[in-house]
Amino acid sequence: MDNVSNISSVLTLQGLDVPQELAFLAVLLATLSYMVIVFCNLFLLITIIRNKHLHQPMYLLLINMPINDLFGSTALFSQLLRQFLSNSKAIEFPACVTQAFFIHIYAIGVVFVLAAMAYDRYIAICIPLRYATIMTNAHIMRIIALIWGTNLLMVGGLFILLLRLPRCRNNVTHTYCDNPSLLRLMCADTTINNIYGLLTVVCTQPITVGIILFTYLQILIACFRSKSTDTRSKAMQTCATHLVVFLLFECLGLFTIISYRIKNLSPALTKFIGVSTLIFPPTLNPIIYGINTKELRKRAIMLFKKNVFPR
Repeated sequence: MDNVSNISSVLTLQGLDVPQELAFLAVLLATLSYMVIVFCNLFLLITIIRNKHLHQPMYLLLINMPINDLFGSTALFSQLLRQFLSNSKAIEFPACVTQAFFIHIYAIGVVFVLAAMAYDRYIAICIPLRYATIMTNAHIMRIIALIWGTNLLMVGGLFILLLRLPRCRNNVTHTYCDNPSLLRLMCADTTINNIYGLLTVVCTQPITVGIILFTYLQILIACFRSKSTDTRSKAMQTCATHLVVFLLFECLGLFTIISYRIKNLSPALTKFIGVSTLIFPPTLNPIIYGINTKELRKRAIMLFKKNVFPR
């Protein structure tokens, strides 16, 4: 425990290398990017909340996506803006742990929400006659509680195991704080942490990805069997939207993992790929859903006209 008392509470992040003369431009771009993310996600959130026509199972589940995206993007941009404004890569240990906590909440939340939405579309398309009896408001609330409850328990366990360890290093070898980079600061055996981390990956990737792939395969089969062209078109359009969001997140996550294992890759490119998972999905998700979901697009335009061009 002596290591804990003697080590500084201030950590040094690898961060993004921005020359002093470009600091203002970096602050401007980061602020604009964050404002776009907040605006798009809040607009999607408000559109669903304020329109009773959208108070349906699919949209009630979709509400969780912008909330989750705001967690991830806020965790990243709050630290980036502070770094650009102060021209310092220092971060307090509690702030680093908090950032890492919400980034992991975001990463696990994405796949959980997408799996829940895939389940909803599976019931709607493959068992349409039982949809109303299965996807009741009470059932939707249980699914949402399961998403966030499981997420908090898994991530909470991850950081409870982390914080029990003594720390003897200060340099975080990452653009932002996360569990693996924090574990490298510890000077004790991390076997239990690694096993638990592996279990969370197994629960959040193979299982949820398996659910998503299975449900959409069943939906695809049901669409080709359907004699109604209109029903088939609507089903394919809805599912395509979910799959685009899913593939966007998974591909960026895969690129991030690969980039940290390619030693010859440019450090600047590695850092860019590292933050891309926390920038592009939160920016594009509300836009993709807003454009591709007809009912949502219609209600969003009506809300925009009502508030921007009131009669």
